[in-house]
Amino acid sequence: MPNFSGTWKMRSSENFEELLKALGVNVMLRKIAVAAASKPAVEIKQDGESFYIKTSTTVRTTEITFRIGEEFEEQTVDGRPCKSLAKWESENKMVCEQRLLRGDGPKTGWSREMTNDGELILTMTADDVVCTRVYVRE
Repeated sequence: MPNFSGTWKMRSSENFEELLKALGVNVMLRKIAVAAASKPAVEIKQDGESFYIKTSTTVRTTEITFRIGEEFEEQTVDGRPCKSLAKWESENKMVCEQRLLRGDGPKTGWSREMTNDGELILTMTADDVVCTRVYVRE
């Protein structure tokens, strides 16, 4: 099992604005979100299959605590409450499916994968739109 613990800084990001557009975020809010989320700080604490992930930007900080295989509540990228379930897809990759608590919207989820060279790859999805962010340990 990989060790995701540490402080991470984003090295690259692809399709974040497209992801927000697929979620129905208006153009003004998308521009603000893209600027604010250009340098997120991510802190991960892992204890076996239990995780704490804190993501901080200039406009918003989110914190989630979960255990692999147990449902938990969090928010989608655009702030809607959802139930989530994370599981291991492979030895180095966890995937999480999200289910909105109310209303309709695209199917959303995320995955986090540790590469052999120590990078953390975060993918976020909204239907068929995929945003990929690559992080390195600080």
